[in-house]
Amino acid sequence: MWLVTFLLLLDSLHKARPEDVGTSLYFVNDSLQHVTFSSSVGVVVPCPAAGSPSAALRWYLATGDDIYDVPHIRHVHANGTLQLYPFSPSAFNSFIHDNDYFCTAENAAGKIRSPNIRIKAVFREPYTVRVEDQRSMRGNVAVFKCLIPSSVQEYVSVVSWEKDTVSITPENRFFITSHGGLYISDVQKEDALSTYRCITQHKYSGETRQSNGARLSVTDPAESIPTILDGFHSQEVWTGHAVELPCAASGYPIPAIRWLKDGRPLPADSRWAKRITGLTISDLRTEDSGTYICEVTNTFGSAEANGILTVIDPLHVTLTPKKLKTGIGSTVILSCALTGSPEFTIRWYRNTELVLPGEAISIRGLSNETLLISSAQKSHSGAYQCFATRKAQTAQDFAIIVLEGPPSIRAMRNITAVAGRDTLINCRVIGYPYYSIKWYKDALLLPDNHRQVVFENGTLKLTDVQKGMDEGEYLCSVLIQPQLSISQSVHVAVKVPPLIQPFEFPPASIGQLLYIPCVVSSGDMPIRITWRKDGQVIISGSGVTIESKEFMSSLQISSVSLKHNGNYTCIASNAAATVSRERQLIVRVPPRFVVQPNNQDGIYGKAGVLNCSVDGYPPPKVMWKHAKGSGNPQQYHPVPLTGRIQILPNSSLLIRHVLEEDIGYYLCQASNGVGTDISKAMFLTVKIPAMITSHPNTTIAIKGHAKELNCTARGERPIIIRWEKGDTVIDPDRVMRYAIATKDNGDEVVSTLKLKPADRGDSVFFSCHAINSYGEDRGLIQLTVQEPPDPPELEIREVKARSMNLRWTQRFDGNSIITGFDIEYKNKSDSWDFKQSTRNISPTINQANIVDLHPASVYSIRMYSFNKIGRSEPSKELTISTEEAAPDGPPMDVTLQPVTSQSIQVTWKAPKKELQNGVIRGYQIGYRENSPGSNGQYSIVEMKATGDSEVYTLDNLKKFAQYGVVVQAFNRAGTGPSSSEINATTLEDVPSQPPENVRALSITSDVAVISWSEPPRSTLNGVLKGYRVIFWSLYVDGEWGEMQNVTTTRERVELRGMEKFTNYSVQVLAYTQAGDGVRSSVLYIQTKEDVPGPPAGIKAVPSSASSVVVSWLPPTKPNGVIRKYTIFCSSPGSGQPAPSEYESSPEQLFYRIAHLNRGQQYLLWVAAVTSAGRGNSSEKVTIEPAGKAPAKIISFGGTVTTPWMKDVRLPCNSVGDPAPAVKWTKDSEDSAIPVSLDGHRLIHTNGTLLLRAVKAEDSGYYTCTATNTGGFDTIIVNLLVQVPPDQPRLTVSKTSASSITLTWIPGDNGGSSIRGFVLQYSVDNSEEWKDVFISSSERSFKLDSLKCGTWYKVKLAAKNSVGSGRISEIIEAKTHGREPSFSKDQHLFTHINSTHARLNLQGWNNGGCPITAIVLEYRPKGTWAWQGVRANSSTDVFLTELREATWYELRMRACNSAGCGNETAQFATLDYDGSTIPPIKSAQGEGDDVKKLFTIGCPVILATLGVALLFVVRKKRKEKRLKRLRDAKSLAEMLISKNNRSFDTPVKGPPQGPRLHIDIPRVQLLIEDKEGIKQLGDDKATIPVTDAEFSQAVNPQSFCTGVSLHHPALIQSTGPLIDMSDIRPGTNPVSRKNVKSAHSTRNRYSSQWTLTKCQASTPARTLTSDWRTVGSQHGVTVTESDSYSASLSQDTDKGRNSMVSTESASSTYEELARAYEHAKLEEQLQHAKFEITECFISDSSSDQMTTGTNENADSMTSMSTPSEPGICRFTASPPKPQDADRGKNVAVPIPHRANKSDYCNLPLYTKSEAFFRKADGREPCPVVPPREASMRNLTRAYHTQARHLTLDPASKPLGLPHSGATAATATATLPQRTLAMPAPPAGTAPPAPGPTPSEPSAAPSAAPPAPSTEPPRAGGPHTKMGGSRDSLLEMSTPGVGRSQKQGAGAYSKSYTLV
Repeated sequence: MWLVTFLLLLDSLHKARPEDVGTSLYFVNDSLQHVTFSSSVGVVVPCPAAGSPSAALRWYLATGDDIYDVPHIRHVHANGTLQLYPFSPSAFNSFIHDNDYFCTAENAAGKIRSPNIRIKAVFREPYTVRVEDQRSMRGNVAVFKCLIPSSVQEYVSVVSWEKDTVSITPENRFFITSHGGLYISDVQKEDALSTYRCITQHKYSGETRQSNGARLSVTDPAESIPTILDGFHSQEVWTGHAVELPCAASGYPIPAIRWLKDGRPLPADSRWAKRITGLTISDLRTEDSGTYICEVTNTFGSAEANGILTVIDPLHVTLTPKKLKTGIGSTVILSCALTGSPEFTIRWYRNTELVLPGEAISIRGLSNETLLISSAQKSHSGAYQCFATRKAQTAQDFAIIVLEGPPSIRAMRNITAVAGRDTLINCRVIGYPYYSIKWYKDALLLPDNHRQVVFENGTLKLTDVQKGMDEGEYLCSVLIQPQLSISQSVHVAVKVPPLIQPFEFPPASIGQLLYIPCVVSSGDMPIRITWRKDGQVIISGSGVTIESKEFMSSLQISSVSLKHNGNYTCIASNAAATVSRERQLIVRVPPRFVVQPNNQDGIYGKAGVLNCSVDGYPPPKVMWKHAKGSGNPQQYHPVPLTGRIQILPNSSLLIRHVLEEDIGYYLCQASNGVGTDISKAMFLTVKIPAMITSHPNTTIAIKGHAKELNCTARGERPIIIRWEKGDTVIDPDRVMRYAIATKDNGDEVVSTLKLKPADRGDSVFFSCHAINSYGEDRGLIQLTVQEPPDPPELEIREVKARSMNLRWTQRFDGNSIITGFDIEYKNKSDSWDFKQSTRNISPTINQANIVDLHPASVYSIRMYSFNKIGRSEPSKELTISTEEAAPDGPPMDVTLQPVTSQSIQVTWKAPKKELQNGVIRGYQIGYRENSPGSNGQYSIVEMKATGDSEVYTLDNLKKFAQYGVVVQAFNRAGTGPSSSEINATTLEDVPSQPPENVRALSITSDVAVISWSEPPRSTLNGVLKGYRVIFWSLYVDGEWGEMQNVTTTRERVELRGMEKFTNYSVQVLAYTQAGDGVRSSVLYIQTKEDVPGPPAGIKAVPSSASSVVVSWLPPTKPNGVIRKYTIFCSSPGSGQPAPSEYESSPEQLFYRIAHLNRGQQYLLWVAAVTSAGRGNSSEKVTIEPAGKAPAKIISFGGTVTTPWMKDVRLPCNSVGDPAPAVKWTKDSEDSAIPVSLDGHRLIHTNGTLLLRAVKAEDSGYYTCTATNTGGFDTIIVNLLVQVPPDQPRLTVSKTSASSITLTWIPGDNGGSSIRGFVLQYSVDNSEEWKDVFISSSERSFKLDSLKCGTWYKVKLAAKNSVGSGRISEIIEAKTHGREPSFSKDQHLFTHINSTHARLNLQGWNNGGCPITAIVLEYRPKGTWAWQGVRANSSTDVFLTELREATWYELRMRACNSAGCGNETAQFATLDYDGSTIPPIKSAQGEGDDVKKLFTIGCPVILATLGVALLFVVRKKRKEKRLKRLRDAKSLAEMLISKNNRSFDTPVKGPPQGPRLHIDIPRVQLLIEDKEGIKQLGDDKATIPVTDAEFSQAVNPQSFCTGVSLHHPALIQSTGPLIDMSDIRPGTNPVSRKNVKSAHSTRNRYSSQWTLTKCQASTPARTLTSDWRTVGSQHGVTVTESDSYSASLSQDTDKGRNSMVSTESASSTYEELARAYEHAKLEEQLQHAKFEITECFISDSSSDQMTTGTNENADSMTSMSTPSEPGICRFTASPPKPQDADRGKNVAVPIPHRANKSDYCNLPLYTKSEAFFRKADGREPCPVVPPREASMRNLTRAYHTQARHLTLDPASKPLGLPHSGATAATATATLPQRTLAMPAPPAGTAPPAPGPTPSEPSAAPSAAPPAPSTEPPRAGGPHTKMGGSRDSLLEMSTPGVGRSQKQGAGAYSKSYTLV
C-alpha cells in the first residue's frame, strides 16, 4: 500500500505545483475551544476564522444547525461576532447557554470551520466554604484545607488565609499551597490560641466567601508512626506548566520525607524543588510522567502517598501542502502530520463537510493521516481540513486545493430561504479566464428590484425574502469567451416562519379559571406549538391542560393558585424557523399564616427561632414586635433588627444569642395590600443552661509540686461538674494523684481539681464540664508543668583550624522558655576542671561558633540548656579534631640575586616551626615591577616545598628593571602572611630596539655621514655605552663585501675610505655593558662618482700590414658610469710629440687602428672616462703591424661568475690572416673534451660560446683555441655557477618551559654569500608552520612564548642571492612540563555526608604547566549516566543532591597544554543518621568459575598474541635491515668493480680497496675493503706511539697524520663494532675520539683506533682545498677511482628523543651494529670484501678552506637532494684541513714500529706529504704531481667527489725538479699540492706486469699477511688512492707542467640506489 502511495505521490509532484492562490483563508485564533462566562455579565465571541478578501462568516451549532438571533438573548453581528447577553436564571436555555458552537469562513478559496467551541454560562448561586479543626503535635506540621462544594469547585479558588482576622503572609512557618491549603510548620503551643479562616473568590462572578473559624489543638510530642496529613492524586498537566505535589505528614520523631519516581530516587534536576509543602516541578516535560511516591519514615514506621502524574504534550497538526494548484485529472495527496500525546482520532473535512472515502477519495495511514484524491476533478477544489481530537483538545490545519482546467461553475445545492430574512447565493467559478458573471430569474437579468444585489464575485444577495416573489429557479451565467458562456441553475425555496399573534394574561385570583390561546397567523405548515414555564416544558396535568390544533394551542388552568405564577412562553416552529412569545402570569393572594407563632422557651446563649410563616401574592411583608415583661403586654415595639436578631427568609425571627432581656411577648404581623393584615402573638421564656463563668485559661505548675485548678459554674439547677484530662474523664477513685471537691456558693457552683503532685504528663488541656437540663458548657484550662529542660542534642557541623561550628536541637524545653545555653570544652587529655566555657548563649539561636581554638588539637565538648526552672543535665560528650590553619609567620631570610637580565633568584627559609600551623606544602612568590608607570599589582607563582631552605628563579622579567618580591608559605589550610618586600634589579641586557631616525648622506666618493637618534629609554635595557655602525658594500654581481663596523658614543659618524661609486648597506645599533642591541633596518647609500681606475687588461695584435687591433678589459674599479674609452697610439721612432687619440663607446672593448706603417713599432694604451674625468691609463703594449698575422684572440680569459639557470656568453673574438678557426673545449678529468653543440650549447660566428640555462655541472674551465696557418692562441675561462645554499645542520641546545634554543652550522653557501635564514616551526601534530626570519650572522636563535610541555617541529633553510636553499632535516624538541597528576599525599575528599561531598582540588600537581580545566564526572555505582561538573584547581568543589547511603564512582580529568591527567575514585555517602555503609560485594553465582577463567585466560591470550605480533614485527624489521645491507654490499661491489677499471690506460698493479660511506638517518658507516687494511696480531699490547715512529726529516710545517689500525680478534667479537662511549646527536665520534687524553683506554665496543700527530705551522701557501691532480704528462697515466658516501632517503625518525637524548641515540647505533652482526651470518655476505670499521654521525657542516687562502668560509661539504628519489645517496667528500688539530698524542693499541716504506702500505687517508719527502727532495713512495687546479665552485650545494691517480712505473715523481722540465707559458703560477701515493702491501701480486724477483709473489688472501719491512722501490706498481673527508690531510707544493689554475675545492657526482 505504501509503495502505491509513494508512486502516486511522485505522479502528483510531476503534475501539481504549489502556488500562492489569489484568495486565502486563515484562522485568527484556532486555539479558542472553551468559553465560560457569568450569566450576569454575558460574553462576546469573535469568529476564529477569517479570509482575504473578506470572507462570509457564519455560526452553527455543533450539530450543524444554523443559529438565529434570539432577541435580548443571542445575536450574531455583521462582522461575525457572536454575542450572548446577560440573562436571569429563569431565562436559561441549555441549547443557547450550554452548547458547542463553531464558526465558518467562506470565500472564493473555499470554506473552513473552526474547532468546536464549548460556550457555558455560570449562575450566581449560594454556597458556603468551611474549615475543619485540626490536631498536631508540637514541632510537627499542621494542615488546614478549605472545603468548597463540588458544584462550584471548578470556579471557586482560595485567594488567602486569615489568622484571627489578619491575613497570613506566606513566610517563616506559614505556607499556602497552589491547591489552597494552609501549612504550619514547626507547630508551637501558641498556634492553638488562634482561629484560622480561608477566603475564596468566584472566578467569573468575582464574589468572595469567608469560611468559619477553625482551631488547632497542639499536644506534646509522643512517639508515633508517621501519618499522612495531605497527599496528592493522579492528574494530567500540560507540558511547560508547573505542578505541585503536596505531601505532609505528622509523627514523632519528626518523619523524614523521601520522594521516588517510578520506584527510583528523583534525578538531579534544577526543575525539581522539594519544599515543606511537597514537590514542585516546573517546566514540565513528557518524560516527567510517572508514578510519584512520597515516602515518610521515622524510627517507628513509615507511610506513603502516591499518585500518577501524566504530562500531556499539546496536539499540533501540520497539513502539507498548504496551497496546491494543479490540473484536472492529477493525483492529490494531503499529508497530516501530528505531534503531541498519542490516542487521538483524525477526521477530514472539505469546505466544512465531512469527507468520506469514495470512488476518487481514499483515506490511508494507521491514523487516517493521508488523504489521496485520484484523478481529481473540479468538484474536488476547495478547503481541506484535518482535525485531530484527543479527549477535550482539538487541533486542526487546512490546505487550499485549486484544480485548473476550463472555467466551470462549482456545483450549487438548492437553497432554502426564510421569508423576511436575507439570503446569499454563491456562484463560484473554477478556472480562468472568465469575463463576467450574471444572474437570471425567469429569463430576466438580475437585479430587477431593490431587494436584489449582485456582487462582482458572483454572489447574489436577496434582502427581506418574499415567498411569492423570490421563490423559483435562478440561473448563474458565466461568460468564459466572447461568444461562449456556461451556466448552472439553483432552486430557491422560500419557507415562511410562523407568526404568533400577541396574547396577554389577564389579572387572576386564586381559584379562577384561566384560558390563554396561542394562535399562529401565518407560516408554512406543518407547525408545531409547545408551551414552557420558566424555561421548563409544561406537561398537562395538575390542573393545567394544553390543547393543540393545526395552527393554535391553548393553555387552560382549572383553578389558579399561587404556584402558577411565572413566565409562560409559546414556541411555534416549522421548517423555516422557530419563534416564541413570552408573557407573565401574576396571581394575587391575600396573606395567611402557614405556620403560626406559639409560646416557646429560649435557652440563654443559644440561638432561638420564633417561628412564623405566611404566604400570599404579592409576597406579604412581615414585621415582628416585642413587649417586655411577663404580665399582660401593654405596648408592642418593633423588634430592632441587629446582627444578633434577624428575620429569616421564611418570616421567622432568629435570635442568634438569647439573652435574659429577651423575655416577653412577640407579635408576628403580615400584609401585602390584598385583603386585611394578619397578626399573631407568642411568649418567649429564657432558660439558663449550665455555664462556666470562671476558670483559668492557662496556668502553670512546677513539676513535683501540688497544683489546684478551680472552675465556677451557674445555671438552672441541678448542675453537674465533670473534669477531663484531654479526652479522658478523671476518676479520683482510680487515679490517686487527683482529688475533686465541689461546693455551692450562692448562684454558683465551684469545683476544685487537686494534682498531688504535678508531673510532665500533666502538661495537657484540662476541661471542666458543667451540665444541666438545658445544656452544658466546657471550660478549657491549659496546664503547663514546668521543669528544667532536657539536655540539647549537640551536633558538630563544621570544624576548622581555630573554630568549630556547633548546632543543637532542644528536644524538650521543660515547658518554660529557654533562657540560655552554656557550652563547655577542654583538651581531651585534660579533666573538666580545666574546661573553658561559652556562657549565656542567646536562646534564639541554635548554632554557635567556638573560636580561639588551636589548630590540629583534639577537644571534648558538652552543653547545657537553661530555663527559669533550672539547668539541664549535660549533653552527650563529643570529641573533635581541629584542622590545620594557614601559617602565622612569613618565610625567613628572603634574599634576591639577579641571575640574568630577565631572571632573579629568590632564596628563603621556612617560617618558624611554631607558626607553621601544619605541614608547609609550598610557597607563593609575589613579584611586581617597581619602575615608574607600573600598575603595582603582584604576579604570583607557586612552588612546592622541598625542605627548610628554598630556591626559586623568576623568569620572563623585564630587563634592567627593579622588582619587589614577597614570599608566602602555604599549607593545606591556606596561605600565611607575606615577607617584607625586598627589591632587586635584573641585569643589564642588550637594547631591544634600534636607534631611531637613522639617516645616511654621501659626502664624497669615499666619505659618507650617518646620523641617528637615541632609542627609547625603555628599550635600552641598561646603561647606554655607545653605538656601533655596521656597513658593507653591495657589488653589481650581487655579492656582498666585507662587513665593517665603527664604534662611537655620539649620534653621528663619518665613514671614510669607502669604495667609490659603490652601494652600501648600513645598520646602526646601540650597545650596553651586556652587548649589542637590535640593528636598525638596512639603509642603502651610494658613494659619489670619481675618475675610474685603469683598464684591467690590454691586448694588441696585428690584423694586417697596416692595422692593429687593440682590446681591453673594463677597469676593476670603474668608480662611476663609464662614458667612453680613449685609446692612445704613439710611435717612439716617428718623431711625433703627442700620441694619437681614438675614442670608443663604453660597450665596445676593442678598436682597430688603421693606416699604420708596416715594420714600425707602436705603443698602445687605453684610459676610461667617467663624468668625473679621465682615469689612469692601462699598461702600454708594443705592437708592430705584420703582413701575415698569426691567429690571436682579442678576448680575455679569467673567471666568470653567474647564477644558475641563466644564459651565459663566453666571448672569444679572434683576428688573424687568414681568418682563424675557433674551437672550444672543456676540461674533464684528465683530458680536454670538445664542447658539444646542442640546444644547451651554441658557438656564434664571432667565436662566442653561448650556454643556456646553466647548471652546476656547467662549472669548469673552458678553453678557446683560435688557429690559422700562422699559429694559434688560447684563452681559458673559469665558469663559476652560483646555486642556492645547502641545508644547514640544525640542533637543539637548550629547552625551557616556554622556549627552545636552536643552534646551527651553515652548509655550503652555493658560491654566494648567505643573506639570511628562514626558521619554520609548528606544533608536532599540526602542519601550520610559522616563519621566523634570522640575520645571516646569527648561528643560534631562541623560540619564545611556546606552549608548556609541547612537542615542536623545527626546520631551517638558508638564503643567498640565488634563492632559498634546501631545508634542513626536521628536528623535534619538547618544552619542559608534563600533564597534571594528583598527589599521592593529598586527600581527595575533605567532607562527605548523606547528600553532599566536598573535593580538594589542590592535590593536583600541574606538572610545570598551568592547569586550564578540570572536569569531574560522577555516577552512582552500577548506573550508566555520568553527571559532569567543571571546576578549576584553586577552589573546592561540592557534589550536591547525592543519594544517601549510596556508593559513587568518580573520575577526574585535569588538562594543561602538555596533556591531560586522569584520576578515579570511589566513595559512599552516609546514611540518613550519619552512619557509614558497607562496601558493595559482588553476588556469588553459578557464573563465578566462568568469570575467573575468563579473567585469567584473557591476559594469557593477549600476551600470547602480543609475543607473536612482536616476533613477526621484529622478523620484518630484520629482513628490512638485511636488505639494506645487501644493497650496500651490492653497491660496494659495483663501485670496486668500477674503480678497478682505467678510463684511459690499463691499471698496473693491484688495486687498493675503496672506502665507502653508508648513511643511515643520523648514523654513518665507513666500509673499507679488507685487502686495503693492515691487520696486526692479537697478542700485542697497547703502547703510546712516539715521535721516533714518524719521519725524522720533518719540515717545520703544521700538519696532522692519522693512522688507522685494526685488531682482528676484536673484529670477530660478538659485541657491537661501534664506539658508543661519547655519542651525541650532531657530532662525529671518530673526530671526538681524537681529543681524548693521551692515555685513554679503548672502549670495549671499538675495533679501530686513530692516531693523530700534529706538527708546527705550515706556510699558508701550501694549503689548498683542491683535490685534483695533473693529467697525463711525462708518461704518467691517470685513472679515476671514486669514494662515495651513501645516505638513505631522509626520514623523520619516530624516536624523536634521539634528537635530544644520548641514551636513545646510543640505542640506535647499537641496534644497527647488532643488525650487521646478524647480517654477516647470512651466506650472501660471507664472501664480502668489506666490513664495518667505523661508525659515526654524519658531520657535513665543518668549515672548509677557500681556494688558495687560509680563511674559513661557509661549509662546502653538505649533501644535496639527488636528482631522482631513491633509497641511498652516495656523495664523495673532500679532505678536511681544519681537522688537522683535533687530536694530539693519542695512544694506539698496536706496538707497530713502521719505517718510511711501511707508510706506503697504509691506507691513503693515514698519509701526509711530510712522511715521504727526503731532504734531497726525493720521496719514499711514488707520487703524482697534481693536475691543474680546477676552479670548481665550492658553493655548489649538491655533491663532492674524490680523485684517485695511477702512476707510470717508468716516470719520475713530478713533485721533484728535473732537467727535462720546461717553463710554463702562463705569466702566473698558481699554487698546487701533491698527494702521496702508497705502494701495495708486500706480498700482493700486481696483475700486470709480473712481479720483479725482489718481490715475493703471493695470491690475494682474505687474511692480510704480516706487515712487511721491505721498502718499496721507486718504480713500484701503481696504487689507487682513496680518501676520507674526516681523516685525509691535503698538502700542496709547486710543480711543473702546463699552467696551473687556482682550485676551488672538491666537486661531486651523484648516484641513487633504488
